[in-house]
Amino acid sequence: MAKRKSEVLGEVSEAPRRRSARLQDSQAQSPGSAVAKQGTKGTTSSTIRKQSSDPEPTAKKSHPCKQSTAAKKSAANGLNGIEANKKGPDEATTPAPDVNASLGEERNYWLMKAEPESRFENGVDVKFSIDDLAAKTEPEPWDGIRAYAARNNLRAMKKGDLAFFYHSNCKEPGIVGTMEIVQEHSPDLSAHDPKAPYYDPTSSPSNPKWSVVHVEFRSKFAVPIGLKELREMGGPGKPLENMQMLKQSRLSVSKVAAAEWEYLMSVAKSKAAQ
Repeated sequence: MAKRKSEVLGEVSEAPRRRSARLQDSQAQSPGSAVAKQGTKGTTSSTIRKQSSDPEPTAKKSHPCKQSTAAKKSAANGLNGIEANKKGPDEATTPAPDVNASLGEERNYWLMKAEPESRFENGVDVKFSIDDLAAKTEPEPWDGIRAYAARNNLRAMKKGDLAFFYHSNCKEPGIVGTMEIVQEHSPDLSAHDPKAPYYDPTSSPSNPKWSVVHVEFRSKFAVPIGLKELREMGGPGKPLENMQMLKQSRLSVSKVAAAEWEYLMSVAKSKAAQ
């Protein structure tokens, strides 16, 4: 499908790249750990839309503020009150179960960018929006990542983690909803397909360089949280002061602190109630 998250083009205003947007991650990292076997349905040419190739960064990625246990616990309930999981209104306020908590691990949070408007890469439209994800009936591979910093963040994800879906490289960029990591990293097979948008001849099945995780739709915000608002919230002394996405705007897959997640979920609920 080649629709999504490309990192090749950054937003006009922020120069990010999200999955399909191949903007280069401003900070480099060396290749991460070995990749697990591809799961679920794998990455076919029809799933190539997501992130695209962020050129390899040249410096270490920064880390967001430390996350307290209390903040993480409260953030785990952050899906309450927002249209969740393709279910009816009566179920919209039910938070996603914390899989990691049941395993004695703390849930982590992320932000992942995708392009909701058509853009062709290698002859394939890499468009992929929150509505496209919501329409999926199976876990969707988040493919097309071609930057080490973003890839290493993918490899750090655990089943049960939550992520913001961010519309990038479009007229109104911003956070538009949430999704859950339902399968941990496996090789991105689209990198080995010459017809795929983000084919990488330097990666091979015997030695894959790139990874995917599989995600499922969890919620769509009634009112998006726009990039301009996010930047205002990221000023000195404000709640998003240390948010990785704002410090590394070209990074298509970034970390979100538990306190940042909780704050942004409360902002989404307030906007929906207005």
